[in-house]
Amino acid sequence: MTEFVFVTGGVVSSIGKGILAASLGRLLKSRDYSVSILKLDPYINVDPGTMSPFQHGEVFVTEDGAETDLDLGHYERFTDTSMSRLNSVTQGSIYQAVINKERRGDYQGGTVQVIPHITNEIKERIHRVARNSNPDVLITEIGGTVGDIESQPFLEAIRQFRKEVGRDRAIYIHVTLVPWIPSAGEMKTKPTQHSVKELRSIGIQPDLLVCRCDRPLPDSLKYKVSEFCDVPVECVIPAQDASSIYEVPLRMEEEGLARQVLDLLRLEQRSPQLEQWKILVKSLSNTTRSLEIAIVGKYIRLTDAYLSVIEALRHAASAMDSQVNIRWINAEDLEDNNPHNYLQGIDGLIVPGGFGIRGVDGKINAVEYARSQNIPFLGLCLGMQCSVIEWARNVAELDNAHSAEFDPDTSNPVINLLPEQEDVVDLGGTMRLGLYPCRLLPNTLAAKLYQNEVIYERHRHRYEFNNTYRSQFLETGYIVSGASPDGRLVEIIEYPQHPFFIATQFHPEFQSRPSNPHPLFQGFIVAAQAYHSDEETEARAEVRTMETAILANIG
Repeated sequence: MTEFVFVTGGVVSSIGKGILAASLGRLLKSRDYSVSILKLDPYINVDPGTMSPFQHGEVFVTEDGAETDLDLGHYERFTDTSMSRLNSVTQGSIYQAVINKERRGDYQGGTVQVIPHITNEIKERIHRVARNSNPDVLITEIGGTVGDIESQPFLEAIRQFRKEVGRDRAIYIHVTLVPWIPSAGEMKTKPTQHSVKELRSIGIQPDLLVCRCDRPLPDSLKYKVSEFCDVPVECVIPAQDASSIYEVPLRMEEEGLARQVLDLLRLEQRSPQLEQWKILVKSLSNTTRSLEIAIVGKYIRLTDAYLSVIEALRHAASAMDSQVNIRWINAEDLEDNNPHNYLQGIDGLIVPGGFGIRGVDGKINAVEYARSQNIPFLGLCLGMQCSVIEWARNVAELDNAHSAEFDPDTSNPVINLLPEQEDVVDLGGTMRLGLYPCRLLPNTLAAKLYQNEVIYERHRHRYEFNNTYRSQFLETGYIVSGASPDGRLVEIIEYPQHPFFIATQFHPEFQSRPSNPHPLFQGFIVAAQAYHSDEETEARAEVRTMETAILANIG
């Protein structure tokens, strides 16, 4: 039977509930327990697919095509387990389901209310994940903070849930803040006390408290929190800021989080197998080389919009004994300025995905710079489309070449709408979403990196390469190295005359794992290392030439 862990948060948002849930999942999995993680989000949107990245950050896409919160990316990366659309539930989807049932007459004319209809639907979604994946432990993260109006139905639902399944099968973890007050010169537990008081006022007594802090939590404060919040002192878990999110599971293991969870759930205590995770954390911090990688994006004001890209770079770099310094560049800055002023000195360039015309010409200029300067280049989704537009304008010399998304009247729509998308009106959940197969062309860079004939990658887009231009594309030296099995849809393009120039219509970053970096990102890092070494060699040669000239003048 599945055991249940509920993770709530208090005091402030963005306190780290998602990383805590993912870390606990890692610790339990290291003890050979199967784990699944569910995110309950309190916003009214049906999913984050139509939300601005500036508000919500990255939209993570699951294998079955759900557009979800970025925390599901953490869940997958930490537990190395693929999530599904069942693992992401919003209040909007709950209300939508309940209203649909009411319209069908499922409630037989009864008055539909938050309690019991909304709360019952929430509880059903929790049970649905348990039935579908049958994990030993299901961890459920409640979005928002205790006290939010929109979170109340979720909190009421998990309060009822424990009563229904039994106290030994469900526990509550509350993540809260213990801030340092500089003017007082001490840490304060009052925010935690008030947060727990708010939680208890709705009938939930936390079993464990995870206290976020920026310095060690003194034992005296642990005892104080224990006394005021009615939690055993061994269940007050300090969570001091870490230099990397991948350190958090090891920190939580040292503090006894998993041990306390297993005790409360009356599960067998097993020895954790964390050796590989420790090696990973060590490799992230003990690197010998540093690479300067530029990301030219539209949403760089909130870098969480590119979270999976950042993590995929880190995974690949650590595997190659390197670390990446990301140079964030606003695509709009490259539209009217010389790209060299922003991109000189980089070892590699990534143009990630996005929607809308803003900054597109800047991305196209960045692609041209990488191509002409032989800088390693990786294009992702819109990044591939910008690569095709750049080719059409500057190599094939097609007048006014553009994407039909940005210029419906262009005479050369090298990127065009899929025929099946022409009559789509609703924006949410209607794109090409989820895992699709791709057949690779032998003896190409893609085939060399993947070492497979057929691969499966996750998509999130509405526009595609226009096959009307495929022959012309191939005649000018580019290669379609990956396509759908029927050959209709272009998935990967390459430019063999370049040291490393590859772009994909899909999002490879979603499948990168700390212990298993994605092959495209790993190949990109290897190419960046080679480019960096060549630049260093040239720089040293220039210095030697100058030294020789100076010595000759002195002589």
